[in-house]
Amino acid sequence: MYIAFSCSSKVVRTEITYHRNHEMLRRLLLQSATCYRRLPNACYFAPQLSAPVSPPPAPSPSITRSFSSSSSSQIPNSSLVEHVEDDANQTTSPPSAAISVDRSGLYNPPEHSHAPSSDSELIKHLKSIIKFRGGPISVAEYMEEVLTNPKAGFYINRDVFGAEGDFITSPEVSQMYGEMVGVWAMCLWEQMGQPNKVNLVELGPGRGTLMADLLRGASKFKNFTESLHIHMVECSPTLQKLQHSNLKCKYEDNMDDKMNKRAVSTLAGTPVTWHAALEQIPSGLPTIVIAHEFYDALPVHQFQRVSHGWCEKMVDLAEDSSFRFVLSPQPTPAKLYLMERSKWAATEEIAKLDHIEVCPKATELTQTIAKRIGSDGGGALIIDYGMDAVVSDSLQAIRQHKFVNILDDPGSADLSAYVDFASIRHSAEEASGDVSIHGPITQSQFLGSLGINFRVEALLQNCTDEQAESLRTGYWRLVGEGEAPFWEGPDEQVPIGMGTRYLAMAIVNKRQGVPVPFK
Repeated sequence: MYIAFSCSSKVVRTEITYHRNHEMLRRLLLQSATCYRRLPNACYFAPQLSAPVSPPPAPSPSITRSFSSSSSSQIPNSSLVEHVEDDANQTTSPPSAAISVDRSGLYNPPEHSHAPSSDSELIKHLKSIIKFRGGPISVAEYMEEVLTNPKAGFYINRDVFGAEGDFITSPEVSQMYGEMVGVWAMCLWEQMGQPNKVNLVELGPGRGTLMADLLRGASKFKNFTESLHIHMVECSPTLQKLQHSNLKCKYEDNMDDKMNKRAVSTLAGTPVTWHAALEQIPSGLPTIVIAHEFYDALPVHQFQRVSHGWCEKMVDLAEDSSFRFVLSPQPTPAKLYLMERSKWAATEEIAKLDHIEVCPKATELTQTIAKRIGSDGGGALIIDYGMDAVVSDSLQAIRQHKFVNILDDPGSADLSAYVDFASIRHSAEEASGDVSIHGPITQSQFLGSLGINFRVEALLQNCTDEQAESLRTGYWRLVGEGEAPFWEGPDEQVPIGMGTRYLAMAIVNKRQGVPVPFK
């Protein structure tokens, strides 16, 4: 049997070997809409690679409709010279009988003041780390503290998603996104042989919107939903509560230990458990992992080319106690990660770059996923904005839907960087010989091949004019490219298509064959 999926006027024919899978897709794509979510008025975007600007305290530019940004910073080579030549510039004293102690290499902190400080708790914490160590910290450590500090991290104590937050993700744009990811998961489950028990894992679930739409869309396929045990990997207590609410969870009766947060989603009668890390999820069962806009928040090390090689970019304190970028005068431990990444790239690719970002935690996460899939079966779907190549100077900060300076008021803005999909592929291949890696392909190709065109047509047949406008706008944002040609509203609200900026990659157990729609 063949099912034809339409995408950008091209037809992709995918052979589905199971008759039941054919019927499952047909029923899901044609079912009438039971719930519509209004499209937020706020702008939905993915950061682009940005042009360098001067280090702080230069003013932070605002995002434009084309989403070009100037929030990243580079350090001119002269900064390095100033940093490492302090000793050389010291004047030599004539011989004397007195003992002379050279203190030029010691850390000279800004003058202490007893005046009340307006710094936030996170800023005080970051400054204390730098002062205690007597020198700068890596960009990766700065990024990790800003996003996930247990007390004051950006993600920890508040809802940062949606029109009222700082940015909007694809699942918040349209219910169709979660439904299509559900189609992918069901197709993979079919290829796995329809196991009776499966771990369905989502990394960084946000509000839980994607998983909620997935379960609503799949709720009629009882064999699939009854096999699932959902595992939400989330470190934020605030977001855990939102996910619990959006999944309409209730704790099981006669449950011995409610502290384990094992609950049941009434959307599909599926058990749900929360974890702080992927490693906490029990192994031994086939596992399907969904990582949507998760890798982009993992901390990155930044390196800048100088006359004598590569130096790591660091975060230090200026004379006025503000944060600034400096270059490390000596090799740092993270240089090993740069060497590892360089061996996976062509010499000419590295030669043309003046900045490189590496993400060791992305490598570690990918290896953990690949080893589990290789031993237990299943697959992982990774969707994010990024490149299938070495990434150069992409780290950016977003506050209230605008780009801001990376070092401005840490903890009040989201930090994210482009995902290095080529590095993910190499990491998975080295971790396990029992997995195969497919993609990346564009989000437009991914969603179109799964049938989002058919799904939007089915929903448009049973909706109001207002809902129809929301569906068309959401559809364009998910699969279109650039500004929507049909838009007649205010220019500042024109829908921007993300169909080619986001990429999708799959890691699956080799025994299962090539996953839909990567064939």
